[in-house]
Formats: sequence, C-alpha cells, structure tokens
Amino acid sequence: MTAPTRPATPSVVVVSGNPREGSRTLAAAEAAGRRIAELLGAPGPDIGTIELAAFAGELLTATHPEADEAKERLARATVAVVATPVYKASYTGLLKAFLDLYGPDGLAGVVVVPLVVSGNPAHALAGEVHLRPVLVELGAVVPTRTLALTEAQLPELGAALDPWFARWATPLRRAAGAATTATPTETPELTGAVL
Repeated sequence: MTAPTRPATPSVVVVSGNPREGSRTLAAAEAAGRRIAELLGAPGPDIGTIELAAFAGELLTATHPEADEAKERLARATVAVVATPVYKASYTGLLKAFLDLYGPDGLAGVVVVPLVVSGNPAHALAGEVHLRPVLVELGAVVPTRTLALTEAQLPELGAALDPWFARWATPLRRAAGAATTATPTETPELTGAVL
C-alpha cells in the first residue's frame, strides 16, 4: 500500500474520540495539537480537527463519506493527537469504530501522540495498554508515552501539559522530522518505538 502524500511543511491533526461534541477531551487535544504545531514550526496556529461525534451515526453504515474524508486527512498528517476519554479502563468504542476503517498500515509514517483523559490517575496506563498497540498495528510512529490527563487537571491545561512536553519534546521533534523527510513509499524506522 502506498502511503498518502504528505505536505512538505509539518501538519498537525487532532482526533477526538469522545462521543459528545465540544468535549473537554477535544479541548485538551487541540491544546496539545497547538503546542506540537509550535514545537515543529508548523505554519500558522491552525490545526486540523476531527471530531468523531460529528459523524458517529455513519461509522457503522455501508457508506461513510465524512468518515472516509476524515480518515484520509489523518493519514496525511505529519503528527496527530489521537484523544479519548477513558471508559471502562479503555478507549471509546467510537474511536475503535473509526480506527477499524483503516486497512493494514493505514497510518504508516504518521507520528501519533495518544492522549487519554480519565477521572482517576489509576487509569493513566489505558493509553499505553490499549490505544498504543492499535496505533502501532496501523503503522503509526509512536515515539512518546501517552499524554495522560485527569479531569482535575483540565482547568489548568497549560500547566498540565508542561511536564509532558518537557520530557517528550525532543523525541517528538525527531520523529516528526523523520516523517517529514521520508518519501511517500518509505516509513521512518521509528514505527512503534518508544525513545
């Protein structure tokens, strides 16, 4: 399968798997996405946003044009933040239904930051245990640990993001640079690696 052509300049896309539109999960993903865009020197403050709740009704139907367009946008991103609230110690079924639309290596070469929002710090590993393996199976480059936030941290989002970016900015920048310079038929050697 040939990877989609990516823009020469870095692009950042965020995906919210929250089943409600306008969620705090989306706000956290967009804040992280803007931080990543700044880190990579992406042009302008805009990031692409995919809110799965907006087209949830078509995900399990025979035709799903909005989901297909979103799927292609995500596959062309340099870096993506794939965000989900933690439900029953895992990611949402809505996010699973969307990711199931991809074939093997559907996200090949896309650098992905998994982001989970949970009510309890005990669920912080849900992204590592459940979401990361699916992203790696789809060919995504996952060079960082999951960005795990609790609901209590959301009012002070900037302060909550600071420690994660202090630790993971360099590996993220390195992986995104490799993805930007890769030709459309090659994928960075960092696929699935934690640096």
